[in-house]
Amino acid sequence: MSQFLQVLLSGLATGSIYALVAIGFTLVWQAAQTVNFAQGEFVVVPAFLVLVGLNYLHMPLWGALLFGLAMSILILGVLFKKLIVEPILPHGGITLIIATMVLGILLKESVKEFYGAEAQPFPALFPHDPINFFGAVVSMQDLLNLVISLGIVVVLTLFLNRTRTGRCMQATAQNPAVAEILGVNVKRMILYTFLINAALATLAAYLITPVYLAKFSNGETLGLIAFIAAIVGGFNQIRGALVGGLLIGVLDNLTATYVTAEYRAALPLVLLIVIILVRPQGLLGTSEGRSV
Repeated sequence: MSQFLQVLLSGLATGSIYALVAIGFTLVWQAAQTVNFAQGEFVVVPAFLVLVGLNYLHMPLWGALLFGLAMSILILGVLFKKLIVEPILPHGGITLIIATMVLGILLKESVKEFYGAEAQPFPALFPHDPINFFGAVVSMQDLLNLVISLGIVVVLTLFLNRTRTGRCMQATAQNPAVAEILGVNVKRMILYTFLINAALATLAAYLITPVYLAKFSNGETLGLIAFIAAIVGGFNQIRGALVGGLLIGVLDNLTATYVTAEYRAALPLVLLIVIILVRPQGLLGTSEGRSV
């Protein structure tokens, strides 16, 4: 029982980080009706920006973290929207999707050229001391990652549901034309969405990189798993992205521990196929009617 609890908590900790990235997919979809296939690289870039702050600008850790957050919001939020989304979106969703794929490759190769292909150590934000949790021995880092990730999701949900700005953002996502008629500054709300996405990607980077190290190729796997998590939970629901991320994290750990670790990489794809066949809109998603 203690081993099961340990595997469960570890899976929830990893899955909660997947959920943060998956929520980014959902936010960009709601704002621009497109899929950002550079989302995985959006998690890689902030980690290397922190390393730039530490190793080249000789900042203290807290300063490097703030530097990474600020630069990520500027590059992955403001510039991404202004230079890529706004000019390309009028030409169609497929064009923008291809542009995000190209952006992902550009970001990955840029990191590789600047920092090299070798994995770089990333400073631990939390101690690795083991904690006895109802008989299960788990690391403090896993517990804090889980608590912080879930806390971020709760704060984001409260912001969207309980504040005027959050409700305006939701109105913009549901029907931008009607929202504009009602006096909502649609362009500003969309910008806020991209800023939040960049911040979520940065926070996910800070939580997951101390575990997996900073490597230019991390975004490939992370982006794929988060994309599947968003679909499994329901692509148009933030809570669905959370459920999808947690589910994949837990199933991955359970499979590796009690079945085999050999095919654990295939588990998200199998889960995706099952969900598409059984419930195409996702576990918590809703069907969207579109005129043709």
